[in-house]
Amino acid sequence: MGRTKDIRAAVEAELNFDPLIDPADIAVRNMSGQVALNGTVPSYPQYLEAAAAAQRVAGVTDVHNHLEVVLPDRDYRDDAMLTTAANNALALNITVPDGVEAIARDGNLTLTGVVNNGAQRAAAASAVAGLTGVRNVRNEAAVWDDADATNVTVHVQDALDRSALIPDDSVDTSGNTVTLAGHVRTWAEHDAAVGAAWMTKGVFEVHDEIYVTG
Repeated sequence: MGRTKDIRAAVEAELNFDPLIDPADIAVRNMSGQVALNGTVPSYPQYLEAAAAAQRVAGVTDVHNHLEVVLPDRDYRDDAMLTTAANNALALNITVPDGVEAIARDGNLTLTGVVNNGAQRAAAASAVAGLTGVRNVRNEAAVWDDADATNVTVHVQDALDRSALIPDDSVDTSGNTVTLAGHVRTWAEHDAAVGAAWMTKGVFEVHDEIYVTG
């Protein structure tokens, strides 16, 4: 019971500590390291940052982000205006290739198109995440590259081995559609593994089955 209360209190303290988050309407629940965030936040960046803040807390093994983005009236944008703003942001981002497009429905952005690697895919989402009027981002941009699929697993494992954050032999890999399995101690190690996989040439999709021990 004490440990459960300690983790919940620590997550609440981290939410209050983070200057990018207004935690007034966020409720935290914890069940043996499984943390749930409920309530509302006024922007999509705060939705993302709240989960990231909870993941920074020792003992947290998973975060279930049930927060809803409720925009202040001044931040509302109709679908046509937000779609235009999002496509302009994508066009102005040098890392995002031509052909990636966005469409908005009730503040929810969907990204489509083809990119060369996971870094470009992530850059597309980052380019639009902070736009006024965004309630959520669904990234459906597809990764395509002509790299030899038989070498993908080796390249991913090499990238994991080079990372200072990832313990040796903590994560196993397999496939052109990469599946990551195994265990790490922290969410920082987890994110480093997933990020390394997505950056590898020839990876089209990443299945994340890593267990965070906390």
